[in-house]
Amino acid sequence: MTRETVLSNARIVLEDQILEGTLVLRDGLIADISEGPSAAGEDMEGDFLIPGLVELHTDHLEAHYSPRPGVRWGKTAAIQSHDAQVVTSGITTVFDCLRMGSDADGGFEKGEMRAMADAIAEAQNEDRLRAEHLIHLRCEVSTDNVLDHYEEFEEDPLVRLVSLMDHAPGQRQFQTMEQYVLYYQKKRGLSDAEFAEFCKRQQDLSARYAKPHRDAIAASCAARNISVASHDDATLEHVEEAIGYGIRLAEFPTSFEAAKASHGAGMSVLMGAPNIVRGKSHSGNIAARDLAEMGVLDVLSSDYVPFSLMHAPFILADEGMDLSKSIAMVSTTPARTVGLDDRGAIAKGLRADIVRVRRPSGVPVVRSVWRQGKRVA
Repeated sequence: MTRETVLSNARIVLEDQILEGTLVLRDGLIADISEGPSAAGEDMEGDFLIPGLVELHTDHLEAHYSPRPGVRWGKTAAIQSHDAQVVTSGITTVFDCLRMGSDADGGFEKGEMRAMADAIAEAQNEDRLRAEHLIHLRCEVSTDNVLDHYEEFEEDPLVRLVSLMDHAPGQRQFQTMEQYVLYYQKKRGLSDAEFAEFCKRQQDLSARYAKPHRDAIAASCAARNISVASHDDATLEHVEEAIGYGIRLAEFPTSFEAAKASHGAGMSVLMGAPNIVRGKSHSGNIAARDLAEMGVLDVLSSDYVPFSLMHAPFILADEGMDLSKSIAMVSTTPARTVGLDDRGAIAKGLRADIVRVRRPSGVPVVRSVWRQGKRVA
């Protein structure tokens, strides 16, 4: 039985223009795009129709599963709560970040994230979820047990993205001790002696494990055709290393030099949408708006605030960027970066993942969401 939806009188955000017209969704795909209103269908009242957002890096599920230190919420309930928030933010494809590797800095026990992945798959099979959920493994390469955790996912088809991370002091995100003190010592209330011991332990682990673990995980991903992301690259040496690993996504570069070099090497440079909304990084690194002005920002991620992924493109448009281009940062480019060529844009034959957005001024309002032609919000 044919399932068809006609959406008329809309401002349709295409890759190269905004078309005032009508969109036809049929059997889960985009069937037709035409200029002008239609006598049939639902009146969009001049609202925007944009592609469903594609979220590559969100830690948000973790916040639902472990809402307080030492607290673990029911996995299915946590997943459903997370799903409800992302889909009403316009996100129709979400890569849930699961942390691999645990140490004194935190993390989860072996088997815990495997159980979470199983719960995600089960929830999708039971039609509990409205967005499509895939898995992004955040591999803390400086931990001694990251490979043990990673091995539990070697046969998981939902794993489509893996990032190589090292949060030791003096590395990448925390190149200066001033940043590290603020983020760890003050946050955790450590004495100077405790903090010095903590730093030495983290640096020793990084020196021992980071390189061999990067090599092993990158080789595994290459063999499985899984996209790999670098994380917090700060120097040209970091970028050269990423090129050698065949990395396609440069997440949160911490210097203009690294961002420019990554973009020039053909990687998609990803920054946090909260950075755009706030106008600065929460950890004191470079501002995403500056990278946008330089023309080296390709992808946005909601990171820790799902709705920021909808809000940030409109802020960039207010500041002079073409709206089609800023929307592509949260839809077309992330989808193509990880090989999801069936979605991410409004074009005939692609998946009918569509979001209706009203934005008279300020914060946009998500009014409706369709995934594969089915209304889910």
